[in-house]
Amino acid sequence: MPIALPDVGSPRCRLSLWLVRTGERVREGDRIAEIAFPGAIVDIPAPADGYLRERFAQPGDTLVAGQILGSLEPADF
Repeated sequence: MPIALPDVGSPRCRLSLWLVRTGERVREGDRIAEIAFPGAIVDIPAPADGYLRERFAQPGDTLVAGQILGSLEPADF
């Protein structure tokens, strides 16, 4: 399952940091990353229960809405 950057009202933002490691278990809505743009820092939530499978963006990368940040392996806990 892709983890896509939501539209945060800014044409570009920067990935500040990942809050979970690859392979780490998350629940839907858990904070998994932070993005920054002028005047704000926004949390990126997990779209579902699962495990962070891959990271496609790295801290410092410039991002646009809809860009895929990583992927989640869905799981039923």
